[in-house]
Amino acid sequence: MEAPKNENFRDTIGTINEEGKRSWVFPKKPSGKFFKYRTWVSYFLLAFLFSAPFIKINGNQFLLFNVLERRFNIFGFPFWPQDFHLFVISMIIGIVFITLFTVVFGRIFCGWICPQTIFMEMVFRRIEYWIEGDRGKQIRLKKQAWNAEKIRKRVLKWIIFFIISFLIANVFLAYLIGSDKLISYIFSSPFDHLSTLISLLIFTGVFYFVFAWFREQVCVIACPYGRLQGVLLDNQSVVVAYDYKRGEKEKGRAKFKKNEDRAASGKGDCIDCKLCVHVCPTGIDIRNGTQLECVNCTACIDECDRMMENVGLPTGLIRYASIDNIEKKNRFRFTARMKGYTAVLGILIAVLVGMLFLRNDVEATILRLPGQLYEKKENGSISNVYTYKVINKTTVDIKDVSYKLLTHKGEIKLVSTDAFVVPRQGLAEGTLFIEIPTSELGKDKIRLKIGVYSGDQLIETTTTNFLGPRSFR
Repeated sequence: MEAPKNENFRDTIGTINEEGKRSWVFPKKPSGKFFKYRTWVSYFLLAFLFSAPFIKINGNQFLLFNVLERRFNIFGFPFWPQDFHLFVISMIIGIVFITLFTVVFGRIFCGWICPQTIFMEMVFRRIEYWIEGDRGKQIRLKKQAWNAEKIRKRVLKWIIFFIISFLIANVFLAYLIGSDKLISYIFSSPFDHLSTLISLLIFTGVFYFVFAWFREQVCVIACPYGRLQGVLLDNQSVVVAYDYKRGEKEKGRAKFKKNEDRAASGKGDCIDCKLCVHVCPTGIDIRNGTQLECVNCTACIDECDRMMENVGLPTGLIRYASIDNIEKKNRFRFTARMKGYTAVLGILIAVLVGMLFLRNDVEATILRLPGQLYEKKENGSISNVYTYKVINKTTVDIKDVSYKLLTHKGEIKLVSTDAFVVPRQGLAEGTLFIEIPTSELGKDKIRLKIGVYSGDQLIETTTTNFLGPRSFR
């Protein structure tokens, strides 16, 4: 893309002034076709975010990320530490998908799906518009002395911001500890779970700080995705772009004059109204080209289209387009790089689906007790002591659980019980002895295959090592 004459904007960011201090952004209230679509998407995602922890599928929370207890539910499917490889593959799929999406559509994720943008633009800024007014009124209020009106508006806004931050913190806590536990905490004394309350207030403070003060700087300074965009985009990527060919033409942009023949004058279609700058939530000028700060929110598209309609010029001066489309009028092309990312994504999804189908609802491990040698019994058999653990990933109790040897003759004896129950989404563990006749031992170390039964039904198999005297080698 043709470089602008003044490149100074690339030496700093829009939220920092020349003295290095915070330059507060007062975006104009957006409106238009794309903003309407974004509103629908945002309301849907907000409804999903607030409801997902309270939705249950077969007794499982729809989404749960309990790091402390190492329990995760993804779309109602429970995952345990033993399923960590599935969780890792899922995260890799998410990264590859976002990478592919960025290569094709730029930073559209930030403008349409990112929780930071949705909360900032669709919740907190709307409250700000309601209390303080649009861009001009907000600027005047900031410059205004601290009189009764300013104190009333600012305190009301801060209180509402804190309440919403507290609600968001509660919802995020429901994702971390589970909605059932959160509800039980709400209806009990806060002093019974003081550490959780302190964590909740810390989360609330973080959210309040982000949405009341740090705001768009999360996208510009803190979020690494903006930097990632710079190495992923190419001339084929579809981004929010200014058509400088049409906007500048031979004589560049100029203010609009009534009844002038814009085409004959050689002036570009950009009338330099700066509304695209005023409506931008990160305070940039999209006419300078693709920039780190742009989150592809489409506010500038709506504002520019409205102005073009008002002055009788074609819309689309700012639009979703690639650099090749603007410079060469080339249509979108699915490049080799896009095909490569798509192939990798398809392979990873296929691997994940296959692993999910092979995943067992019950997992059992039997390990020899460390430091314990074999024991010779009076009947001539050899005995080893083991610890066992059975994990139940289902939502029902597994009753009458017992072990049987599948590959060798012998006997398995549980300590203090003949059978046990594995609770739903829980585990059972204990100690057992395995006795093998000396006639079954061909060497000092053999591999045993053991069946886990619920009543007469085989529900899982596992293996373990059995040690005997060296004389059997």
